[in-house]
Amino acid sequence: MLRSTVLYVAPDALSWAQWVLADEPILLGDQPVAWTVSARATPDSLPQWNAYFSAGTPHEAVTDFLLALEDRPDPAHGYAGPQAVLDALAGGGWVRDIDTPTAMSDPRLAASMAFTTLPDEGIQDGDPLVLDAEAEAAGWQAWCEPRMGAGLLWAAMFSASTPHDLVAAFAGSLASPAPVLRHTLPESSEGQLTMQPTV
Repeated sequence: MLRSTVLYVAPDALSWAQWVLADEPILLGDQPVAWTVSARATPDSLPQWNAYFSAGTPHEAVTDFLLALEDRPDPAHGYAGPQAVLDALAGGGWVRDIDTPTAMSDPRLAASMAFTTLPDEGIQDGDPLVLDAEAEAAGWQAWCEPRMGAGLLWAAMFSASTPHDLVAAFAGSLASPAPVLRHTLPESSEGQLTMQPTV
């Protein structure tokens, strides 16, 4: 059913990234998954964790996630806690949700990230406890909805065992105020972006 092309496999075969082309795609909100990134403890084991990105996810943030993964001697396990992600977002000026302390948004409330219960379907993780439907596994979710009710511009999701320091690399890049190059801008982002010429 799933058709995918492996575009990158680490030399030690412990991590890889796939462009996913599925007949019945995994949906993150209303966005189909385009990329999955996975890691395992040994070349013979199943993935310990998986990260999922829709096609519109800012490529700088995905790149920083992949570079952080490449720099880790042990891609499968992490030892930092969720606070590392919240600190990375706060460092970029994001604000905490008053009602949900593990959720933050950019100051314009167009993009958000939260440590919350993951959906039951489609998200795979290597922790046997996560397979228990009663366990309500928590993981990071990020999304951008520039106009409330207009649909998501992009979404990303990290399974429960994804190391928090890797998610923090993604979050820090996402929250960075540094300018990024874009050839075209989504219509739904009008009035939400600060633009400057590249002269």
